[in-house]
Amino acid sequence: MTVVKSTISDSALQVTGDALQSTLVDLLGLSLIGKQAHWNIIGPRFRSIHLQLDEVVAAAREFADTVAERAAALGLPPDGRPETIASAFTLPGPKDGWVRDAEVVGIMVESLEAAIKRLRERIDATEKPDPVTQDLLITITAELEKQRWMFAAENVSERG
Repeated sequence: MTVVKSTISDSALQVTGDALQSTLVDLLGLSLIGKQAHWNIIGPRFRSIHLQLDEVVAAAREFADTVAERAAALGLPPDGRPETIASAFTLPGPKDGWVRDAEVVGIMVESLEAAIKRLRERIDATEKPDPVTQDLLITITAELEKQRWMFAAENVSERG
């Protein structure tokens, strides 16, 4: 069996691999949160939030693929198996059953905030070991921050 060899040092590869795998778990989990909410949302803002959830899911899935391919390019086999995601995933998600639109918005804001916080930690961690991965994480963070802002704006009342 041929193993892809990385162009970065073993110590840099360890830090980078941890950051990429953790990000992969968060992104795949975020896509599942988005779909669960998408299928079970109810309320007067159903349609607009339903469609907005699809945007988050599409972004999370696309970035998950990019993250996994970055890991593979460095010689690290990405692990997106269901059992891996289920055992490692810790972002907050929706409860079982129907979920009111305002609650879905709150869940998405909370989940995105948690993912962003962790991404920022990984950005710091990968600055020296692998600036290429750091750049990828910065790009992902920018998109998730945009999505978080859009959801947060959904629950602002007229009084602020």
